[in-house]
Amino acid sequence: MKATQYVARQAGPDGIIHYSAEEDAIWQTLIERQLACVAGRACDEYMAGLTRLQLPREGIPQLGDINRVLEPATGWRVSRVPALISFDHFFELLADRRFPVATFIRSRQELDYLQEPDIFHEIFGHCPLLTNPAFARFTHTYGRLGLAANPQDRIFLARLYWFTVEFGLLDTPTGRRIYGGGILSSPGETHYAFESPKPEFRPFNILDVLRTPYRIDIMQPIYYVLDSIDDLFHIAEMDIMAKVNEAKALGLFAPTFPPKQQQAS
Repeated sequence: MKATQYVARQAGPDGIIHYSAEEDAIWQTLIERQLACVAGRACDEYMAGLTRLQLPREGIPQLGDINRVLEPATGWRVSRVPALISFDHFFELLADRRFPVATFIRSRQELDYLQEPDIFHEIFGHCPLLTNPAFARFTHTYGRLGLAANPQDRIFLARLYWFTVEFGLLDTPTGRRIYGGGILSSPGETHYAFESPKPEFRPFNILDVLRTPYRIDIMQPIYYVLDSIDDLFHIAEMDIMAKVNEAKALGLFAPTFPPKQQQAS
């Protein structure tokens, strides 16, 4: 795990996390900006989940309020975690239908992008779709597979998560729509995915996804596109680990991005 400047907030004796006025103001800035950004671009299933969650605009929601919606919908809950957690803990949580949420919010200096997933990314980006049975089933299956996988196989599984849960797109009868939380929580990535001529959009093929390198610190050069959110049911029913073994035998595609510059020591 890499170091982080952020520290997750803990609940007080009353069970409530008391955020500062500045933290609540940052949440309001982020949610109002991103609601305008995803309008007409987010998939219908995400927007339905957002309606069910009724996220407040004026301040950071409490995790218990999220759980009161998620649990009766799909059996999922959110769980408070530190700013960064191990892969083992991450997979344990998903396998138990608990979605990790780091209870800190980014600073104004990193309003547009930060590498650590903060509470805005997790709650706004992912939780609305956890009300959807297909997305919930896929995420649970992914957690169970990751928990049992060896470190090398987890690297291949990470690509599946990246190109679906984080940066997935749909081609719907009404146009291209977002379901990936990494896009839904980022104004830059949202505009890039819809307005830039640079990215390549490929039909989802699980072998291709498992063989595609990515970087977390750049706009995505490749997006994989499903026809429907219900396709996640079909993917969850595949023998995904057999596909991982096949991808390992075939090897990775050549990266479509430049290598990351090493910082001078």
